[in-house]
Amino acid sequence: MPVKEVPDKGKLVVCTVVKAKGFGAFVRLEEYPGTEGFIHIKEVASGWVKNIRNHVKEGQKIVCKVMEVDTAKGYIDVSLKRVNEHQRREKTQQWKNEHKAEKLFHMVADRIGKSTDECWQEFGNDIIKKYGSLYETFEEVAYDNEILEKDDFSGDWISAFREVAVENVIIPFVNITGYMEMSFPDRNGVEHIRNALKEIEIEEEQDEVSVKVKYVSAPVYRIDVTAPDYKMAEKELKECAEKGVEYIKKHGGTGTFKRKIK
Repeated sequence: MPVKEVPDKGKLVVCTVVKAKGFGAFVRLEEYPGTEGFIHIKEVASGWVKNIRNHVKEGQKIVCKVMEVDTAKGYIDVSLKRVNEHQRREKTQQWKNEHKAEKLFHMVADRIGKSTDECWQEFGNDIIKKYGSLYETFEEVAYDNEILEKDDFSGDWISAFREVAVENVIIPFVNITGYMEMSFPDRNGVEHIRNALKEIEIEEEQDEVSVKVKYVSAPVYRIDVTAPDYKMAEKELKECAEKGVEYIKKHGGTGTFKRKIK
């Protein structure tokens, strides 16, 4: 795998506590081989820390934020208290994903009869430049089996990479919700609302996206969107809601879209 030298200031890093004693703790930065960090006792937790071992212990994996990078000192200053719970969970999951991706990459190398070093030189570094990370590449290929060819990659490794991705990576899906309020002044309103809902709802999945509309209570209807990621889900929700509002207004009614209702 490409060697990462040192992290940038402000970056979140996964660390293993090597020694915790007195005025701070020394940690090993897992994503940067041979690099150590130091957490001053003031950066361990908010408030006064009487005993650092009540907060970190040798061998414990933690997520820290890089505060200062000064390689002349032989270590990097990092902070534990400046990482919130959401950041910790997200970074930990990202690190686990990359560990999994490295194992999958070994599987690809085995299937094509080459060493992992050869694979990194042949295509590994290039796909990371294109897709951001090794795990994201496996996710992209599992989602779209032809994406490597679409992005002008070629070679006997592609079929093996595709097989490993499809066999081992589960595409994540997200669910988001929005609300439509629709009303008409005349008796034809029921029929118009029914037609507006047809404009919004996608009965069959298109590009892994599903949109369903459910009645809440007059005049409110709930729109549920399922998609591979939040960006796609938000886009689909907005477009479907706009179609519904446009139809309602075109036929003399009133319609509004809200992400949340009280």
